[in-house]
Amino acid sequence: MSKKGDLKRAISDLEKEIDALEKKRARSQSALMTAMLSKTEPNPDDVEYFRVFTALIDADREKLRVLSEELKNL
Repeated sequence: MSKKGDLKRAISDLEKEIDALEKKRARSQSALMTAMLSKTEPNPDDVEYFRVFTALIDADREKLRVLSEELKNL
C-alpha cells in the first residue's frame, strides 16, 4: 500500500511541476511569437529559456509516463 501511495504522490508532484514549467515556458513562447509576428529577431535569452523549459517538460512527462505505468501494473 505504501508503494502505491508513494507513486500517487510522485505523480501528483510531477503534474504540478509540469504545470509550473509550462507557465514559465509560456512567457518565453509569448516573446518568441511577438518577435515572429513583428518580423524581428527574437531575444536569444527567450529562445534559450524556451528550449530549456521544453526539455525539462519533456523529461518530466517521460517520468510521469513511467510512474503511471508502474502504478497501473501494481
